[in-house]
Amino acid sequence: MSLQAEAEAHVLDIVRRARSSFYWSMRLLPGEKRRAMYAIYAYCRELDDIADGDLPRTEKLARLEGWRREITALYAGSPTHPIAIALAGPVARYRLDRRWFEEILTGVRMDATGDILAPSLLELQLYCRRVAGAVGMLSIAVYGASGKAAAGFALALGDAVQLTNILRDLREDAADGRLYLSADMLEAAGIHMRDPDAVLDHPAIVRVCAAMIDWAEQRYADAEDALRDCDRQALRPAIVILATYKRLLDRLKQAELPAPQRIRLGRLEKIVIALRAGLTLKP
Repeated sequence: MSLQAEAEAHVLDIVRRARSSFYWSMRLLPGEKRRAMYAIYAYCRELDDIADGDLPRTEKLARLEGWRREITALYAGSPTHPIAIALAGPVARYRLDRRWFEEILTGVRMDATGDILAPSLLELQLYCRRVAGAVGMLSIAVYGASGKAAAGFALALGDAVQLTNILRDLREDAADGRLYLSADMLEAAGIHMRDPDAVLDHPAIVRVCAAMIDWAEQRYADAEDALRDCDRQALRPAIVILATYKRLLDRLKQAELPAPQRIRLGRLEKIVIALRAGLTLKP
């Protein structure tokens, strides 16, 4: 097996083991585009695993800096990590902007430092832009969508998805000492403490969750507005993501947040959403 084939097999294994909601959207793509998205997903997953792992903070940051060097090597034509090797073809084929890989890395570094504890609204917006919006910008390049409307769609959807994830993972993040709810929203609800568990147990937390839901819904609406001026066929995988995460947000709205356990969509439900998106977009 060639080095490239080994790299692609490594990436595919990461994608399959992750059981991500993004899997079925990626499956809609033809071969080269699908492999490109698998490699982008694997890159994001690798960084997340570093940030969320049990290593000391100094080691996490060192490994992330190693990835910054790997991105430099990738764009110099000499990648060494299997994921970077798998990214080399897509970077050249779809002219993927190095900036977005570095933005993702910077966003994940915010997680690894362990300093995300009720960030300001502006800090939270920046975080969402880095860890999700940047992924959207890489994705639309692979899909073949370009222009102001496509970029607006990608960034709005990235925000909406990340806000949905934050609402879904409130308890898990609190267990790790993290609190992604905005300090502005907490203060507006009369919550002045910053201990994650204490915040989530505060009676006024329902007001904060409701405000976050409203924000996420607005960003989904912004994405749908931008989509009207985009090539919907090219963006079909992203439309599946939009439909999947809107369904998840609806499920979260029906629950009593913060939910004691992570709320998920079932595998069959995800498949049905993907199939429906495919059928509605057929010419």
